[in-house]
Amino acid sequence: MASSTLSTINAPEETTGKIRKNRMTSEYSGLLQQIKEAGLLRRRHSYYAVKIVGTVAALVATAFAFFLVGNTWFQLIVAGALAVVFTQLAFIGHETAHRQVFRSGRLNDWFGVVLSNLIVGLSYGWWNNKHNRHHGNPNTIGKDPDIVDAVIVFTPEQAQRRHGLARTISGKQGYFFFPLLLLEGINLHKDALRTVFGRKKLSRRWAEMTLLTIRLCGVPAVVFIFLSPGLATAFLGVQLGVFGLYMGSTFAPNHKGMPLIPAGTKVDFLQRQVLTSRNIRSNWFIDWFMGGLNFQVEHHLFPSMPRPNLRAAQRIVREYCLDRDVAYTEVGIFRSWAIVVTYLNRVGLGQRDPFECPMIAQMRPRA
Repeated sequence: MASSTLSTINAPEETTGKIRKNRMTSEYSGLLQQIKEAGLLRRRHSYYAVKIVGTVAALVATAFAFFLVGNTWFQLIVAGALAVVFTQLAFIGHETAHRQVFRSGRLNDWFGVVLSNLIVGLSYGWWNNKHNRHHGNPNTIGKDPDIVDAVIVFTPEQAQRRHGLARTISGKQGYFFFPLLLLEGINLHKDALRTVFGRKKLSRRWAEMTLLTIRLCGVPAVVFIFLSPGLATAFLGVQLGVFGLYMGSTFAPNHKGMPLIPAGTKVDFLQRQVLTSRNIRSNWFIDWFMGGLNFQVEHHLFPSMPRPNLRAAQRIVREYCLDRDVAYTEVGIFRSWAIVVTYLNRVGLGQRDPFECPMIAQMRPRA
């Protein structure tokens, strides 16, 4: 780490707050100024017009293929294709939640509600709330909803609370992670239903409830009407399995296996976002496959930046981090998946995070 970083950490207590505040403001504001001067926060309306029309056209083509193929087992190919299209539409929904698509926040929200609830089958309000909390506190224990103790454990402390067979399974959880993602589609629909029919505050509840009900009842109804019961069940199983696996495989590499920030630790915005995020090496296919999430560092630093601007921003951000000795992580996609598996296995055994950043370890509050 940079000597300036270490000197801030080791500064006398009465001066640390002032130094950290100045650094927090100056380091990120300097980068933000470069990004603004490059025009990379401007909306890309033509890009999204083509992207939305093209993806919706793919959805229509997939629906046409469903009726054309008929009651044959070739429908399983159609089911897989439908899952891919749903995921691509979910990426666009993610971007509307971040105000990347339209200038109007209201238009972004309503488009996101229709896209997420009516077409993909997710609750836009649930996703927006959860994802905003993640962006504010990525990989922060006790604050990031993406690392809560559930089926998979993400911290040694979570693993140590398990006993017997559950503890044994946690030690091999990395090998189960991607197979478990085959069930993630069902889990996402369940969370959506729990949200829209629950008691927690939710904007546009009736709109979300109506659209989600149409989607989650309508698609299975059409499938069972036109296909035999066995084939219809297989069709929905493949669609949900591929959808969950695809979604999880594109979101998990971005933070899993990156440093965890202990609760109560103060880390400035620039380092919080960069040190906890991992980029995936880019090419045209990866850009499409991951929906721009492969530029995770840039996305976390500038959440409202349109997807097509992220590649240009990467050159600026990487050089900026290099000049300040802030670790910037970028790996290939297969390497990222291997890191996730290894990390989850080690953490599941109750071992301290093997990828912990030394700088964050020094900033950990002392007992």
